[in-house]
Amino acid sequence: MQNSESEDEMDSPDGPGSSHIPPTIYVIKFHQGTAREAVEWLIERIEAKNKYGGAELLVRCEPQKQGQGITVHVTATKIKLLEVAEAAEIQKRSASGLIQEFSVRDLDQFLYPGQTLDMVLTPAEREYCVRHQLEALRAKQEEGHVPGHPSASLFPGQSIIGVYLAEGLITDMFPIHDRQALDTLSSQWYKAIYQGAPFGRSGLPPTPLPLPTRTEEGGSEGGQDYKDKPRHDPSPYTEKIRAYFGEAVAMYFSFLGFYTMALLLPAALGLLQLVLSVDTLTEHALFAAFNLIWVTILLELWKRQCAGLSYGWGTLDRQYQLQATRPNYLGRMIQNPITGRYEPTYPAWKTKSKLYMVSAPAVSMCVVLALWVMVGAFWAEEQLVDWRRSYGSIAGFFTHVPSAFYAALVWLMNYYYKKLATALTDWENHRTQSEYDWHRVSKLVIFEFVNNFSSLFYIAFYIQDTDMLCSQVATMLIVTQMINHFQEALLPYVVKKAYAQFEAQVLIQLREHPLTAKLFEEAVRPVNNCPLEEEPVPVLALDAKDPRITQAKEEADLDPYLDTYDDYLEMFVQFGYVFLFSSVYPMAAFWAVLNNILELKTDAFKLCRVFRRPRVKKVGSIGVWQGAFELLGCVAVMTNCALLCLSPRVRTLAPGASSVEWVLLFVLLEHLIIAAKVALMWLVPNQPMWVRQALEKITYQSKLALKNERGKKTRRHLSRRFRSVHGMPRSGSRSRGTTPVAQNGGVRHRSPHRSDY
Repeated sequence: MQNSESEDEMDSPDGPGSSHIPPTIYVIKFHQGTAREAVEWLIERIEAKNKYGGAELLVRCEPQKQGQGITVHVTATKIKLLEVAEAAEIQKRSASGLIQEFSVRDLDQFLYPGQTLDMVLTPAEREYCVRHQLEALRAKQEEGHVPGHPSASLFPGQSIIGVYLAEGLITDMFPIHDRQALDTLSSQWYKAIYQGAPFGRSGLPPTPLPLPTRTEEGGSEGGQDYKDKPRHDPSPYTEKIRAYFGEAVAMYFSFLGFYTMALLLPAALGLLQLVLSVDTLTEHALFAAFNLIWVTILLELWKRQCAGLSYGWGTLDRQYQLQATRPNYLGRMIQNPITGRYEPTYPAWKTKSKLYMVSAPAVSMCVVLALWVMVGAFWAEEQLVDWRRSYGSIAGFFTHVPSAFYAALVWLMNYYYKKLATALTDWENHRTQSEYDWHRVSKLVIFEFVNNFSSLFYIAFYIQDTDMLCSQVATMLIVTQMINHFQEALLPYVVKKAYAQFEAQVLIQLREHPLTAKLFEEAVRPVNNCPLEEEPVPVLALDAKDPRITQAKEEADLDPYLDTYDDYLEMFVQFGYVFLFSSVYPMAAFWAVLNNILELKTDAFKLCRVFRRPRVKKVGSIGVWQGAFELLGCVAVMTNCALLCLSPRVRTLAPGASSVEWVLLFVLLEHLIIAAKVALMWLVPNQPMWVRQALEKITYQSKLALKNERGKKTRRHLSRRFRSVHGMPRSGSRSRGTTPVAQNGGVRHRSPHRSDY
């Protein structure tokens, strides 16, 4: 990477040392007990040049108050962001229409008509670049511990920011919103009534790209002709979401939109059944057969959709790359023989021992407890029904108490189990982030599945009451998800708003009261105005009225948006309601569509207004959730086949059949449908034709470029060898110790230092 010697002058009109720096991207809050030497040392490393092990970022400090920790704002110049984008191997679409690694040397290839230098990198990419530089700060060989904190040990190559966070020297570190870009996105996203839903086939190349002239299904894989024709993305909001929030958030909203569009057909069939009042037998057979095939088609089409998205975002190959060590991974520091850096190493047998001997039994006990709570609720409800028959309406008043108590227990168990699952996964100490996510999600999905669907299985296969099952599915699908909308977005916003107003009124009263006014007098000491011996840290400060200070304080009070787990979990539970028992309640898909339309708005609202700005995470798929949805689809085959075989109206078709014969029929039907699902998974390619052809073209061009580079090196080597053999000087240069070649009677005199061959 090239160093920029005058970056401060380029972006700061007042030159080096000015407080007029680019908008803040990251805020770092130090603990009030952090030693001055530790703060100074980290800031020096952040501002230092790359050749000295620094990040070459710009740092400004908020005006400091006595008794509080130091808060600094970190940003970067335009040129530095472009250089980091190249070093971080960010892939972007070039003028040729292909996805390539960004290069400052070929900057013109990534500038489209009407674009400026500020528009080359999106807000998400700028946040990713600054975080990349901060996380790339590594300890040197001679740095054994954090200055001022001898107990905070450092190993060569260890992440400095990671040590500060682990030791509690940094209490918080988060990106702040770009208010202008966020307002623009909000006005077109959740504030718009008829716009902003990322429906449709997103992820297609928005710029001209050579495309096959025939359909992907109608031609051979290698024999299609290409035609330069622009292919536009019908869902530009997905790209706008990705440009601001990053690939992980955009992938979730793309999945939500795709899944909602796929539910339109089952929803239409459910409405048709409601209007025509089809009999129960036809209803069971039709919807069970259709949904079991449709769920497989849906998931396979999503794989193709996901491949198109990840290719257009330049993240398709990241899921196959070697993953780095997770920041919170603990272990004995050992030097990596490949990179030479010291990395934590933890025995794999210890992780597996913790997983199988502690975590698995703990999860099993929680699952059994959830089952016992469910059975106890049903038992209590049955007892109250019996008492109502014996004692009349007085006992009937308490009939719904077990259900309400069970609902409260389910919410409470979900809340504490999530903490337990996270603590167990942290304790297991998995090396990579993908392993950590897989084990955490698997624990949570197992418990959520039992907690949400165990009562439905109990009604369907133990009580065997179809009407009760239909009512229970409708209640849990509609009421529960409406409560979730209010709880996850509106309730936090309303509570925070009301609390903020109440707090402001109380503070005003306390500040004006003569007895408490002195308690609120704070000495503000800008660093650059204090004498040297009193300065906590020698770094330039922002102006006390800078709006970035107020913005950082407001966003520090917001809850962090950790990941998209809760959002995917809601879709997972809804997916189960729609497909597990859809043959009993065909209208489930209709209510799911209405819920998802509202979900698009509420999720957008909470990202823009309720939570902090999430850190950009580059993903190439929905990760472990793809397997979770496919597994749930297989379970749906079993439940719907079992419901068909247990249906009294189906059994009337063969009144002489024994229970064993019905079980055999169930097994045969289930195996046939699963075989059809597997056949569809094999027949439908995971990547569209245009993605495969684009990848082949990139590979071909890379080979050509490598071959041309090798050819140039070979020609230069042969040219130097030829000149050396024949005593010819290099073109444009003169060898040290040679004398000019002169004509003397037709004889050329060469340098006496050259040896004759």
